[in-house]
Amino acid sequence: MMNEELLAEYQHKFKCKFPKALELFPKLLEHAVNSLPPHKVEAYLEGANFLCMIGQGVEPVLVYMEVMPEITAHFGPGTNKMIADYSYQLARSPNKKALIPFLSTLGSVCRRIDRIEELELYLQIIDEYVDKTQTVIHGHHSLYESPGMIALLESMPQLISKLCLNGIRNFIDYGARNYLNAPDEQIAYFQLKSQDAKSIITRERAGTNFKDVERHIDMLKSCMWDCDLPFKTFATAFDQLRKPVPYLDEQLLAVPDVYDEENGVSGLDRYRATVAHMLAHKTWSGKLMADNYAPQMQLFISVFEDCRVEYLAMQRYPGLRKLFMALHPYPKKGACDDSKQSCVRYRATRMSRALLDENFDTENPLLEEFRERFNKIMLEKGKNSTTQDMSELGIDFYVKSRKQSSDSLPGVFFDDTEVSYRDDNRCMWFYYEEYDEPDEIMPNEYENEERIIENEGDLPPRHYDEWDYVSESYRPDWTTVYERLHPSGDAGKIDRLMEKHGDLAKRLKKMIEMLKPQNKKRIRFQEEGEELDLDVALRSMIDFKSGQAPDPRINYSHTTDSRSIAVMLLVDTSQSLNERNQETGQTLLELSEEALAITAWTIEQLGDKFAIAGFCSDTRHEVRYQHIKGYSEGYTDEVKARIAGMEASYSTRMGAAMRHAAHYLEAQKAEKKLLLVLTDGEPADVDAKDPKMLIQDTHKAVEELQGKGIYTYCITVDPKADEYVADILVINIP
Repeated sequence: MMNEELLAEYQHKFKCKFPKALELFPKLLEHAVNSLPPHKVEAYLEGANFLCMIGQGVEPVLVYMEVMPEITAHFGPGTNKMIADYSYQLARSPNKKALIPFLSTLGSVCRRIDRIEELELYLQIIDEYVDKTQTVIHGHHSLYESPGMIALLESMPQLISKLCLNGIRNFIDYGARNYLNAPDEQIAYFQLKSQDAKSIITRERAGTNFKDVERHIDMLKSCMWDCDLPFKTFATAFDQLRKPVPYLDEQLLAVPDVYDEENGVSGLDRYRATVAHMLAHKTWSGKLMADNYAPQMQLFISVFEDCRVEYLAMQRYPGLRKLFMALHPYPKKGACDDSKQSCVRYRATRMSRALLDENFDTENPLLEEFRERFNKIMLEKGKNSTTQDMSELGIDFYVKSRKQSSDSLPGVFFDDTEVSYRDDNRCMWFYYEEYDEPDEIMPNEYENEERIIENEGDLPPRHYDEWDYVSESYRPDWTTVYERLHPSGDAGKIDRLMEKHGDLAKRLKKMIEMLKPQNKKRIRFQEEGEELDLDVALRSMIDFKSGQAPDPRINYSHTTDSRSIAVMLLVDTSQSLNERNQETGQTLLELSEEALAITAWTIEQLGDKFAIAGFCSDTRHEVRYQHIKGYSEGYTDEVKARIAGMEASYSTRMGAAMRHAAHYLEAQKAEKKLLLVLTDGEPADVDAKDPKMLIQDTHKAVEELQGKGIYTYCITVDPKADEYVADILVINIP
């Protein structure tokens, strides 16, 4: 307790006369005196006295006095004046309602930064946001507050826990720029409720982003585990009712969007461990009826099953042992006091470590007994061991280790009990009734809250970044592409079109014959071939006469020089194709069908492998990509029927469609890869207010594709195309 003389001295220096402040002053002062030396307490009181006079009532004073001792001890006494002056600046501005959120979250911010210069940068970042979003009249008088200011400050503890100050600056800049004229959307963004906020935080976070390693992990999944399930990411940067963990079900593999380094294991290796664990479940785990087991039994059964599939995975791929051991916690004996807390998770984690780590000293006869039983099963049965075997071990361990007095305590011991690379094991449990799953396990709380598109029976949607030419940065996961097979029409329609253009087809055929490879190339050293290779035959005869083994490859054959080209025909099917050409009376859709049919026939005659897809869009949330012909298909009546079934609707978000088309074209083995875009107009969409935005994004997509060795050309039926095509295409003829 503080002595009365010192309290009286400081009370005399405290000039604030609010009754509530006077009532709480002794308690607040005691905290300050215990945290600060006398000269810092003086600066602390000066700041409180100043805030008392700025006309905002008692609450800012109380919040200041509560949070500043810790901040002052961290940064020094000059911090008090800095924060008091900034608080006065807020109080005198239209953003005065943000004063309390600013002060109340300041402690969380300061715990994440080390130098007073960083605190100055934080205040500067807030000022930059205000300058961008505050409505100004007459050049210097502010009229309206920044709409997202309060939401931003209230979200700051969560932001500072995930991002550095520069990352926060980029996050704020994105929201201020893109939602400048949409206050409701700006508030939702800074409340971290919108998908854009989650995407930007994911982009700005340190660590390994799954998008950056997806191709590598996807190849690992396919080659090492022969699995074709798609991946889905969930956000880990946001507070949720239940901490999200990886999971495997019949349709997908769900993994975190970002992995930080843990225990010296890189984010990439953490993804490898997580995917290996889940696919080990998919390979070797059976199903158990959850209704038959109490929740604590399920926990121990899951632990034994996790260890079984990891044991088998490490036998198949020994390198996994190092990863699993580095990431698996090492709970020490006696860490959990079962007289005060439930030690169920603690016992389960120690058992798990003992089963996998032969060097783990259990210091417990029961753990040692079950380790021996587990090892015996795995040695005798190996891959023939079953989930049911682990069920029996788990139940027996639960019964023998159960502590009735403490296992049901509300406080649960969690330290060193989380095995971060393991999934939630939903794949090994089923329920008697179809919808009898516990609410805390089965609902997918990681779904994007944005618009949901009906896509039943089709492939999962893919997300692509979009280029913002104003900020010269990408909007992460901005567009969503849904792909499906194009419906069919009358294949005879395409044959009739080709008959209509018979003369053109004849001229094209002559040109094609000239373009086809004519030169022959001799292939030597063939055991069977067209003719005898005299040079090799003579050398073999000499070898035979001299007692050496002759070379049997004494023939040669011929082949023509071949073209190695893969082509993607990407067709715009937007609403504008329903307009009619004034000269011919045909709709632009009919002209596009003719152009597509002739182009496809020409490529087919050349013998190049090619695919055809149509696209249109209804805002960034729904870019429709329809497969008309795949690379493995021939140019058959079925493909012609899909061309004949083309319909025009919606808008033209070209960049997203090109990136998705390149996803398939890039996978083709060819020396040259061409993307031919057939369109009637410039890129546009109903949610793109700036007409240059999608043109610049498409231009950026062309650059991206060219960097991957894919060259883009435009075939257009728009007479005004010269006005914008030059802005889109990067002219670089291979």
